[in-house]
Amino acid sequence: MERWGEKRYYSLDYFLKQTYGEKLYKITLNANLTCPNRDGAVGTGGCIFCSGQGSGDFAGCPEDSIAVQLAKGKADLNGKRPVHSYIAYFQAFTNTYAPVDKLESLYNEAIADPDVKILSIATRPDCLGEEVLALLSRINKRTPVWVELGLQTIHPDSASYIRRGYPLSVFDEAVRNLRGIGVTVIVHTILFLPGETKEQMLQTIAYLNHMDIQGIKLQLLHILKGTDLASDFLANPFHVPDMEEYVELLGECISHLSPRTVIHRLTGDGPKELLIAPLWTGRKRTVLNTLEHCLKEKDIWQGKEYHG
Repeated sequence: MERWGEKRYYSLDYFLKQTYGEKLYKITLNANLTCPNRDGAVGTGGCIFCSGQGSGDFAGCPEDSIAVQLAKGKADLNGKRPVHSYIAYFQAFTNTYAPVDKLESLYNEAIADPDVKILSIATRPDCLGEEVLALLSRINKRTPVWVELGLQTIHPDSASYIRRGYPLSVFDEAVRNLRGIGVTVIVHTILFLPGETKEQMLQTIAYLNHMDIQGIKLQLLHILKGTDLASDFLANPFHVPDMEEYVELLGECISHLSPRTVIHRLTGDGPKELLIAPLWTGRKRTVLNTLEHCLKEKDIWQGKEYHG
């Protein structure tokens, strides 16, 4: 069994300490952008699960400049522990969906901070045109760039239900283009989308194992107030896993995942004032501790069932 420090999987924390010699802390930023799935270019309702904050509920205040958001984030983190280095994470909405000169200004403002070691950008695969790729290539020569792509699932029926708004081929092309300019690719997936079986979720993992990606986020579906997903759930409740079922599936995903892929997330905690279900996700530390116990008890490690 391969070991990544004390973990049975290749955690982001382990990767950062091995690469940078210390832990880097994320500061989540809100660039006050929008999304083609909201402004009519692709759709108007957004993805069915997305909150009014564009999945940036914990990001900075959009009225603040990026420099101010970074300063506030640093002050907050340093109030809890000594921190020296950071990841500037553009999280809210689609962070490559704006005129290139505006994007360049935003990114440069973030990496101008000498304590920012990595620029991380959450976006859609269909918002990576030639000019954006050229910009990311230039930035990447100065500061490492990570691009997080919201894939969620490889299955067309699920993608249609969540109103993702692009086919799988667009994701494939985005990965090829990003890797062609040397940018690190992280893929966001959602587990337990309505109607998806365990086999289908593992098929998404197997597909990603054969893509040139460097990181993955495994996220349980959150049902948040004010979303169309919440309306569906309240009208026709669908299956929501308990913690034990979710942890068991995570173990399967970890077992089948390539040992070369860094795991950036294994759970998430939606805003307490918005979260309808599953409420147990608010106990993040308990979830992770339960996972650690499950991995040891079942002798699971990342890549145990991977056949590359």
